[in-house]
Amino acid sequence: MSCEKDQINEGPCLFLSLKAEANLMADETKAEQKEIFRAHLAMAVFCEKVLRETDNVLSVIRVIDRFNVFGATPEMIPTVLQFTILVSFKSGFLRGKQLLAIRPKSPNKEDLPQMAFPLLFEGDDDRGNAMVAQINFVATQEGLYWFDVHLNEELVTRMPLRVAYQQAGPATVQG
Repeated sequence: MSCEKDQINEGPCLFLSLKAEANLMADETKAEQKEIFRAHLAMAVFCEKVLRETDNVLSVIRVIDRFNVFGATPEMIPTVLQFTILVSFKSGFLRGKQLLAIRPKSPNKEDLPQMAFPLLFEGDDDRGNAMVAQINFVATQEGLYWFDVHLNEELVTRMPLRVAYQQAGPATVQG
């Protein structure tokens, strides 16, 4: 909207845009509703293994955030890292089938193939849901890998995993 030429000569012109304010309020309401119907992240860790006890309680064994890789070459060759990933949520008001996606990024910010896991959210607000997966991850270079955790295409958290490489020299015998 703009002032007409003759209105400018008469003095200031004031326009009220109630539609824009209504849209803004609708957007805020949608954001609040989205917040209400969101699951709550309980934990996201790399570890050696997860034990699920008979009473359905999880025990996380040896939390990992770094791998030290040793090799005979000056540069690291692709190496398979074996670990378990655990991502756990509390349902909140979220119900039904949801999609958990874990999207790794290499140290040079290159997107690596994602891992996708279906999750079923049910029960009370405080009821949990845990995804546990054994991973064979191929690290092609040293540095900091980031694993972006998405629930229904929304970024929930980021998990760092450092890969350090050291060339192991030949053994020498001293006499």
